Amino acid sequence: MPTEHRHIVVLGAGFGGIGLTIKLREAGFDDIVVLDRADELGGTWQANTYPGCACDVPSQLYSYSFAPNPEWSRTYGKQPEILGYLRGVAERHDVVRHLRLGTELLAARWDDERAIWHIETSRGTLTADYFLAAAGIFAEAKYPSLPGLETFAGKAFHSLHWDHDHDLTGERVAVIGTGASAVQFVPEIQPKVGALTVFQRSAPWIVPRMDRRTLGLERLLLRRLPLAQKAVRGTWYTLIEGFGLVGFVDNRFRHPYELLGRLQLRRQISDARLRAAVTPDYMIGCKRAIFSDAYLPALDQDNVEVVTDGIAEVRPHSIVTRAGVEVPVDTIIYGTGFTSLPTAFERITGRDGRSIAELYTERPQTYLGAAIAGFPNFFCTLGPFGAAGNQSAIYMIESQIAYIVDALSTLRATGQHRVEVREQVQDDFVAEMRDRSADTVWLTGGCESYYTTAEGGNAGLYPNWSFEYRRRTRRFDTANYEVSA
Repeated sequence: MPTEHRHIVVLGAGFGGIGLTIKLREAGFDDIVVLDRADELGGTWQANTYPGCACDVPSQLYSYSFAPNPEWSRTYGKQPEILGYLRGVAERHDVVRHLRLGTELLAARWDDERAIWHIETSRGTLTADYFLAAAGIFAEAKYPSLPGLETFAGKAFHSLHWDHDHDLTGERVAVIGTGASAVQFVPEIQPKVGALTVFQRSAPWIVPRMDRRTLGLERLLLRRLPLAQKAVRGTWYTLIEGFGLVGFVDNRFRHPYELLGRLQLRRQISDARLRAAVTPDYMIGCKRAIFSDAYLPALDQDNVEVVTDGIAEVRPHSIVTRAGVEVPVDTIIYGTGFTSLPTAFERITGRDGRSIAELYTERPQTYLGAAIAGFPNFFCTLGPFGAAGNQSAIYMIESQIAYIVDALSTLRATGQHRVEVREQVQDDFVAEMRDRSADTVWLTGGCESYYTTAEGGNAGLYPNWSFEYRRRTRRFDTANYEVSA
């Protein structure tokens, strides 16, 4: 039986994969298959179901520009509503027929002699002319490495794999980590647990979220006046883009934002010792600032303790701090975030047999976050230097989608088949990213985060304005690629 061959294989059925498929079809490409290991589309929004799961970008901006939704029930969409939005978009644009769900990528390798991709999956093998990865950057749970963790006799799970069958009522719960997910689920579980101990390595900057339910009159206005919805989206874009002033323009712009965070701390935490413990000791923007109105008040409750001593070891029924204090624990919840790259990037190998993950370990490297030297006929979304610290991921994804679709359309129009970014072009781009990152708050703000590599370099954020990035990706720049029939 011959191996199945497709013109385009897309990996991932989240915002990136669904958007890519829609725009490829609009450009006249139809021989497309979309692979996803999950049994349901949605990417990170079907995987993360922890209590309180929501987006920290306003929904009017965290949505496709070509599929506006006037019906968002809140300023910030919660997980079920975002997943419902994605399902609706996929159904309306007939993406569903291209989906091959429950299909995990096992290996993908470039065959230079035949100029095709060989793709092995959990449901068989196929080949493709073009392989497009939209696997996302929040796909794999990151677990802490702690002595004795394997001896813990209670229940333990990561926020990405929330155990909804496990009842936390009255339990002694330890939360390890204080990232964006923990900030969302801690206020949800605090009222029901018996005792909640939050193990904090470094305090996050918390700024007001000001979330609210949208009014029926607002939704009616947005339905009737599409220009009004564009204006709202544009306003949010401008406000969020302004965070770039702190990130990569001059860290002195941080002071108004830090004042906002300190005022919130003073207003929401009454105990001076607790307030001191949860006050960040680094510049805002050095790591991801978090929007929340509920997290700090939850920490100020009688059944909550914040521990900053660090963890020395885990025992069968307790956690011992470095100060020697033993904390009884029934359940451990990891709020420790995600790995730097999806596992899939360990399984995608280019011309020389090396994987994307191996290259990334050497140094984060792509061209525009969308192409990689040594990986012909391959493009990706949100690759290194293709994500922004000061803008909605959807805006960056749409920029990459436009670039990728224009690339494939250009090849089709010129009768070319093989395309690969020139290595020197990529090296020059990576050097530009390194030089522009040198004075950013991400590298000089006094913290460690997933924004940086182990060596203290930029792990993959684009150190410039998102509108400048969109200008660079508006058209496929053929001259920067090796292109052949």
